[in-house]
Amino acid sequence: MDSPKQTRVSGKNDFRRKAGRILRTTTIIIILVLVFTIYWFFFNRYGEGERKGTLIKITHRGNIFKTDEGEMWLSCRQTMNPEKFYFSVTNDSIAVVLKNLQDECVQVSYVQYRAFLPWRGDNKYIVTGVTPIRQENH
Repeated sequence: MDSPKQTRVSGKNDFRRKAGRILRTTTIIIILVLVFTIYWFFFNRYGEGERKGTLIKITHRGNIFKTDEGEMWLSCRQTMNPEKFYFSVTNDSIAVVLKNLQDECVQVSYVQYRAFLPWRGDNKYIVTGVTPIRQENH
């Protein structure tokens, strides 16, 4: 027959085991939610597409992480107040091509993320390809 003292001690041990199990489970769930959230916002491609327009500028800038940032008008014709498209370039060879095509009509392929990472650039749009567009004058 168990004494009352032994029953109290085993009751405390059961409580500690249950509390420890709940704490471990909660910690694992929090870590999994955090990992999924980081993947979802920073690494999962939200969209991809192409844009055509006049490349205004491409610059290499940044305080800690130097990245190539670009800006283009979404029109190959001289229009009043065209919409601007801001993007980042992670591939050095694409950045060199873009620097040579400033003030030209180009078509860029891009991928879009939900959020940006400092070492990937200042924008959610990352250019993955570029094609110069010939302008025919009539």
